Amino acid sequence: MKTYKRALTIAGSDSGGGAGVQADLKTFAALGCYGMSVITALTAQNTVAVTGIMPVPPAFIAEQIKAVLGDIGTDAVKIGMLHSAEVIVEVAKTLAELGVGNIVLDPVMVAKSGDKLLQDEAVDALKTWLLPMASVVTPNLPEASVLLGRPVESTADMEPAAVDLARLCPGAILVKGGHLTTVESTDLLYLSAHEQYSFPTARIQTGNSHGTGCTLSSAIAAGLARGLSVVDAVAAAKDYLTQALQMGAVYKLGHGHGPVHHFFNVWQ
Repeated sequence: MKTYKRALTIAGSDSGGGAGVQADLKTFAALGCYGMSVITALTAQNTVAVTGIMPVPPAFIAEQIKAVLGDIGTDAVKIGMLHSAEVIVEVAKTLAELGVGNIVLDPVMVAKSGDKLLQDEAVDALKTWLLPMASVVTPNLPEASVLLGRPVESTADMEPAAVDLARLCPGAILVKGGHLTTVESTDLLYLSAHEQYSFPTARIQTGNSHGTGCTLSSAIAAGLARGLSVVDAVAAAKDYLTQALQMGAVYKLGHGHGPVHHFFNVWQ
């Protein structure tokens, strides 16, 4: 009998379908993985705004994780929106108890619309409980700024930010450059002082960029689930997201930030 490559997302639900668990599951499927989900919060959300958030009780989040991993197991985990300190601690304790590896942490803090998705007091919990467990952490510049308590705004800021984040996380640090004002969008992957990789990408002019962070982190998790190294998983994920942005740029959905095209390799 064949076996699936399995990937689990622990994140919030995006009712608009462009980000969160929905984007993660689409990405897993597009990249050859069997996707599973643990819902941490429901959002009332579309391409324009997040109008409401209903958190899932921490104990039930843990129950979802145990139900999935106790039967199906997983080859990689992507963690997205966790919303509160209590949820972060519960998720970290449950994953540690189950001995889960290949954890990709996307420290989601703000939606594309500008709506806040992480409570202020949860930042310290994220740094204390989850960063030390992560195989890869994928902050954008604003998220790196919050985690470090100082501005991270330019290409020159990215390496020092990665160095300092590496003190909190023994895994790889991917500082994303989507918020740079440069012609290219360059991500920096930091493994150690002697091993760093730059991923420059031509900036794609599109209004359909909702869910890019979710998509990239879940694509990295899919790569790890398929047995790729961290470097190869990041490179493959960057290539997938670039094509999803390019192919999604010609579509119109909603009145705000539309989604990327997760299934460009299946239909157009």
